[in-house]
Amino acid sequence: TYNQFVPYTDRLDYLAPLANNVAYALAVERLAGIEVPARGQALRVIVCELARLSSHLVGLGAFAMDNGAWTVFMYAFEEREKLYRLFEELTGARFTTSFSRIGGMARDVPPAWLDHASDFCDQFVPRLEEMLGLLTDNRIWRERTEGVGVISKQDAIAWGLTGPNLRASGVPFDLRKDRPYSGYEQYEFVVPVGTRGDCYDRYLVRGEEMRQSVRILKQAIAKFPPGAVSAFEERKIVAPPKARVLESMEELIQNFMITTEGPQIPAGEAYFEAENPKGALGFYVVSKGGGVPWRLKIRSPSFCNLSILPKVCVGAMLGDVVSILGSLDFVMGECDR
Repeated sequence: TYNQFVPYTDRLDYLAPLANNVAYALAVERLAGIEVPARGQALRVIVCELARLSSHLVGLGAFAMDNGAWTVFMYAFEEREKLYRLFEELTGARFTTSFSRIGGMARDVPPAWLDHASDFCDQFVPRLEEMLGLLTDNRIWRERTEGVGVISKQDAIAWGLTGPNLRASGVPFDLRKDRPYSGYEQYEFVVPVGTRGDCYDRYLVRGEEMRQSVRILKQAIAKFPPGAVSAFEERKIVAPPKARVLESMEELIQNFMITTEGPQIPAGEAYFEAENPKGALGFYVVSKGGGVPWRLKIRSPSFCNLSILPKVCVGAMLGDVVSILGSLDFVMGECDR
């Protein structure tokens, strides 16, 4: 069923499963023509930006380690561990979260969780600046990355690059700004754009994206709205709250039907793309009606970003391939799917 597919989205970019969960749910919700309440949308923004931080920290740490900067790797993974504690407190899992549902989220935030997320942001900013300070003006780092793996604006567009790899080549395209979803239009943030499209620019873009993610998180936490996190009025799509299931026979039957037969999605087709950490993650869903999709196609950013490798490596030194691969920041879960 539609909800039973959520755990499979964890395995795409397994460094940002929360963002994958949200992107898939949004695609099905577009097909069903339903909108998640404001509280659910704000929670989705928060988990997506936390997932962006988690994914970029792995990308930064691995990229640095590949070029010999071990300290940055250790710092990055220490901060990521703090994020995993937040994820576990929210979802019950560190790695494979499966937290979104069609029509909303699996549950509301636990008590004091938003305070913990805010505290993380406060302590993370100086740690991030320390990590970037070890690299940005480091002579060895710049020699390994500047002028290496250059991707022109035209090539980036022609090869279907998205996300930080596209923006580092000078294309100011971010779905959160250009096609806002989940209330992203309510938040103030800057989309960083590079000028040269080399490995160094891709590093700079991701570093600034982490600063902007913290900025979005602070805004979303500060004005986190009241209400429900799921569209419970959509009775054929969204299961009722657990408390009502335990008190009402009608709610129990509704919960049983949605769990066993799946959310009842009308016939039709829809495509939705979300701005995931690696780039545009798209889901194309075709329904004949009922609780099970007829067809589903995933457009994964890492698969498309990695496709330019044979072109960008031509003429490069063999040792530069390590830097190029690290700067593209792909994950094989999205390449194989």
